[in-house]
Amino acid sequence: HLDVANNGKEGLEKYCEQPYDLVLMDIQMPVMDGLESTRKIREFENKKGLRHAYIVALTANAMEADRKNAMEAGMDGFIAKPFNPKELIKILHGLIIKE
Repeated sequence: HLDVANNGKEGLEKYCEQPYDLVLMDIQMPVMDGLESTRKIREFENKKGLRHAYIVALTANAMEADRKNAMEAGMDGFIAKPFNPKELIKILHGLIIKE
């Protein structure tokens, strides 16, 4: 199923209630940004012994430092907005192949 969160805190709460296989995470959000939300999701997964969800960053900030920060926070992929859906499919395919 598909859900939408209005901010990182709401996204974290939704994930903790019902973990997802894939999270498309905006980096810049109110209340809690996507980096912090991702860190907390990873902590929750580790604490509960859950399978690692795919988290892909969606951001208007496309600098290499932004990509590095996303990966360090625990994200699995990075896409600059606006993006082509084929780019998302390519990233997801690469993540699945790695498993």
